Amino acid sequence: MAEESEMPIDMEEPKTAGKGSSKRVRGLLILLLILVCAAVFGVRQWVQSKTHIETDNAFIESHVHSVSSRIPAMIKRVAVVDNQFVHKGDLLLELDASDYQARARTAAASLNMARNETSGDYAQVESARASIGLATAKLDQANLDLARGEALFAKEVIPKEQLDRLHTAKKIAEMQLKEAQEAEHHARAVVGMSVAGSNDARVAQKQGELETAALNLSYTRIVAPSDGFITKKSAEPGNYLQPGQSVMALVALEDAWVTANYKESQLTDVKKGQKVEFTVDSYPGRTFQGSVESIMAGTGSAFSMLPPENATGNYVKVIQRIPVRIAIDKRSDPEHLLRVGMSVVPTILTGKRFGEVIKGW
Repeated sequence: MAEESEMPIDMEEPKTAGKGSSKRVRGLLILLLILVCAAVFGVRQWVQSKTHIETDNAFIESHVHSVSSRIPAMIKRVAVVDNQFVHKGDLLLELDASDYQARARTAAASLNMARNETSGDYAQVESARASIGLATAKLDQANLDLARGEALFAKEVIPKEQLDRLHTAKKIAEMQLKEAQEAEHHARAVVGMSVAGSNDARVAQKQGELETAALNLSYTRIVAPSDGFITKKSAEPGNYLQPGQSVMALVALEDAWVTANYKESQLTDVKKGQKVEFTVDSYPGRTFQGSVESIMAGTGSAFSMLPPENATGNYVKVIQRIPVRIAIDKRSDPEHLLRVGMSVVPTILTGKRFGEVIKGW
């Protein structure tokens, strides 16, 4: 009976061994499948890292216009508020123009007076010219009288005293001619005719003063230099401005771009014109488009305020970053959602295929 009870146990041992081996085979297959999937995924990620160049060191930038006064004046009216969108030429500030209007009227009156004075100066020039003609005629007559006197003196017709008077008359005529010429030079200088192309010097001076006054008067109206949004406004009515004092900033989002600081090892296949896709933290799930516009001529550290001195001390190699300017496709941001300073994650599509990556590796 003992032998009969042991027989079922011996018959189940092969079955248990068969089940264990099948589990091991199944485990090996699953492990192999996992390794194959991991290898495929790893190769795919490696290839994608060569064809899709990505960085998180990127930000939105744009042209920021600093609005300031060109003349000293008091603010009369502020026509904008913070974050307001304005068009090029829109009024931003109006300054008190009373002083500059008075200066413009004074300059206009001075110009009219200069024109009247110049007319009298021209008359003096003509009078001086007539005096030169008269003095020239007297000198010619004196020369003729002297020539006749010398001939008569040679024939002993006139005395030596009379001949001396004729010489003196000639010298007097020469001095009168010189005096008339100097008078003409002075008259011409008064009206600015002494140098070629400088006629009416006094009128030109007053005309310049009038133009300067009119220009300063126009500066009392400060307008927008371009389309954009107003920010950092510090101007208030009654504030007194000095020339060059900034009162607000204007951000032109229409021409915004992305500055991406890629590692130098990532730029092997990056070229101008390649397509770029980027995301912004403010709008998760939305992808914007752009293109590589240019690559900076040097690394960021080379143009920093304190560039590294690699030839001195102990040198430690650090992978440098080179700024890449990415133009934003305006069609991907018609609402102008992007703002200056936003963090961006751009991906440059190099266009390389799998075979090219493997061959280059």
